[in-house]
Amino acid sequence: MSQLHLVIYLDCNATTRPRPEVVEALLPYLGERFGNASSVHRRGQAAKAALETARESVGRSLGAEHAREVVFTSGGTEGDYLALRGALRARPERRHVIVSAIEHEAVLNTARALATEGCEVDLAPVDAHGVVRLDALERLLRPDTCIVSVMWANNETGVVQPLERIGALAHAVGAIFHSDAVQALGKLPLRVAALPLDLLSVSAHKIEGPQGVGALWIRTAAPWLAPLQGGGQERGRRPGTHHLAGIVGFARACDLATAELAEKTARWTELRDRLERGLLRSLPGVTVHGALAERVANTSFVSFSGVDGEAVLMLLDEYGVCVSTGSACTAGDDAPSHVLLAAGVPEALARASVRYSIGRETTAEQIDETIERTAEIVEHLRALAPPGLEVLTP
Repeated sequence: MSQLHLVIYLDCNATTRPRPEVVEALLPYLGERFGNASSVHRRGQAAKAALETARESVGRSLGAEHAREVVFTSGGTEGDYLALRGALRARPERRHVIVSAIEHEAVLNTARALATEGCEVDLAPVDAHGVVRLDALERLLRPDTCIVSVMWANNETGVVQPLERIGALAHAVGAIFHSDAVQALGKLPLRVAALPLDLLSVSAHKIEGPQGVGALWIRTAAPWLAPLQGGGQERGRRPGTHHLAGIVGFARACDLATAELAEKTARWTELRDRLERGLLRSLPGVTVHGALAERVANTSFVSFSGVDGEAVLMLLDEYGVCVSTGSACTAGDDAPSHVLLAAGVPEALARASVRYSIGRETTAEQIDETIERTAEIVEHLRALAPPGLEVLTP
């Protein structure tokens, strides 16, 4: 197998390359515009002005009613952690938590920790397409439910959840509704003020911004108390010196992603469909997960019956094609995708999955090269399989 001279990067749900415009915006704050936004002198106040301008940009991208509802964090994981724990701190009399079975580990592991601390935690199941079952969620809701957390778009399948209906159910019992929107920002129009949402987490590095910065949106009227204590930054909601350069870069990335959303969505849809059509034409035993549900345009989670997804990933990497087998945060874990298992996918097929996630720089030529290389690799691996291996056709 020969090496490609150029890397084809199709792992944009894991992270993205910061755009030149983003780097240009943030670099001065690593140099001559250094300053602490909490300082009262002129350099500090200049930093404070940049911080608040960035907050307004991020708030606009989220569709927030007030920029002050945006709290800057270190990323999606911290935002999820703060959302769940802050809700429970505000309403200690409610000790019941519901999260969907397909959440990112940032939510699932926080929920597991809460379960060891006296909370009751239920997992809301999903249907065969990976969409939360509203009837099952409604049965799980109780008068003491404190918070319901359901991600907006799944990081593995790209499947979009019906947040308006989920939020209405949660609010009917007085529960707080949180959504991890890390994979929705820059891929869907976010209008948080118009939805029955109370808390929402986002991250910069999924939209060609810098790593290590994100935001938690907190609706003004939401019951929430900061679970971390320290300095008074972010109105006491998230202590610690601001990562000002990262925040400025995040804001620039938000502005660009919002302005280009319609154009990117159309192009990503075309490229994703081209990829899936090509794989289905080239190989038997191909399953596209979530294909019959609403999905974000850049994501395709595909299983190749009879092979190991990790082996496909490694061989594609030899060709210079970067993909994943699920969440980057579970890399090194040999367990099959919990997202696919929750949707009832057999374990063997879940282990045969590969996630392709398209970005702004992806081209049709790269998609065609990826189809060709994937087909070659899958055929090669199937030829090495023990005699009698059945290739299942969906």
